[in-house]
Amino acid sequence: MTVAAAGDQEGRLYTVVREEPGEDGVAKIEFAVQTGKIFANLTVGANVAKAQPLRANQHISSRGMQLFGSGFIITPEEAVKLGLGRQPGLERHIRAYRNGRDITQRPRGVMVIDLFGLEIEEVQTKYPEVYQWVYERVKPARDQNNRAAYRKKWWIFGEPRRNIRPALAGLSRYIATVETSKHRFFVFLDQSILPDNMLIAIALDDAYFLGVLSSRIHVTWALAAGGRLGVGNDPRYNKSRCFETFPFPDAGEAQQARIRALAERLDAHRKRQQARHPGLTLTGMYNVLEKLRAGQPLTAKEQTIHEQGLVSVLRQLHDELDAAVFDAYGWEPGLSDEVILQRLVDLNAVRAAKEAAGRVRWLRPDYQAPDEAQPMQATLVGEASASASLSVIPAPATRQPWPASLPEQAQAVRVALAAAAEPVTAADIAGLFGRRTQKRIEQIADLLEMLAALGQARAVGDGRYVGV
Repeated sequence: MTVAAAGDQEGRLYTVVREEPGEDGVAKIEFAVQTGKIFANLTVGANVAKAQPLRANQHISSRGMQLFGSGFIITPEEAVKLGLGRQPGLERHIRAYRNGRDITQRPRGVMVIDLFGLEIEEVQTKYPEVYQWVYERVKPARDQNNRAAYRKKWWIFGEPRRNIRPALAGLSRYIATVETSKHRFFVFLDQSILPDNMLIAIALDDAYFLGVLSSRIHVTWALAAGGRLGVGNDPRYNKSRCFETFPFPDAGEAQQARIRALAERLDAHRKRQQARHPGLTLTGMYNVLEKLRAGQPLTAKEQTIHEQGLVSVLRQLHDELDAAVFDAYGWEPGLSDEVILQRLVDLNAVRAAKEAAGRVRWLRPDYQAPDEAQPMQATLVGEASASASLSVIPAPATRQPWPASLPEQAQAVRVALAAAAEPVTAADIAGLFGRRTQKRIEQIADLLEMLAALGQARAVGDGRYVGV
């Protein structure tokens, strides 16, 4: 039962944690009680639902293909009979195919006929065997479909995902996750593989992004933002809520390299162990990983999975990856889920405000915004501004080097705020660290906004901040 009252106020959320029979048929129920603002998704804590989609993450993620015709799916042997390997160009239209079960369990090894971009006359002329196959196995069902577009373009998938295809076209691989799954993990798929409707395809081939998405920070966000679906109440990865709202860290080159290396090792480890043990599944491996983390004993079957999957190694890779991603955010490891979510909500708000002002951190600038993807030019700030800052913040005897890592940069800015006699700007602080370039000022401006969102600084107007 839900009881509500009008207004913006705190409430109490009761969650049943134990229920057992009592006397006279009255059940004895034990509740866990949380007090705070209750949001529309019946949670207390960070208001993840208010997170805004970020332009930086748009146009590179999508659900996979929705066929509306089982006749499109064929075996490799049938593909050869239809001309694969014999008819030039057919390899672009008969491709390997993966669905959610292929990822969580074992690949079926099926292929799919993908005629997107071809008119039916071209199919009949260039690939007559393929034409006859889909004419006999797809068209009859499509003729009965209620949607006119599906009946008219019967040889094309019902939802061919035309918007994501250009993003995937230039990549050697891409990231995929199962839309509804007990465990949230991300894998690389080869570009030759076409994703099914139950997969979320993310058009990024850099293992750095695979690492961030695989981290506890992102998985915590995805579980809170995506909700649950299905008979088993499994978590759902909604690409609009889970991916497009997620603020990636502003990682330095060394931090990115560390995350990238760990993610490559993680992806390679899982694929290697599955290749060595045909019965090994990702679901089985992550079931065992979950029990290891909980300190629960393993059954004989789970012990076999542990040995085949080298799940302790899998755990170590995830632990190292989590630590590297925490470092990229400049956050201390071991934060609670509630704190992680609140910081991500705050960071999302900061990024959305910057994007509204025209500053977008594109994930794939060459694809998402080719006209904007120009290197930033280092420009000096005027001498008048430079001399003014030294009266606000006591200048050290020698200019300090700008730290390389994000946590050290954030700490340096906090120290500068603490030393300032009055509110300061990003340009003021930049003057303490060598030449004041526009890039350095923007970096410090980002840090000031982040510190303010985390309650470690306070904006007082006109781009000025004070320490807290």
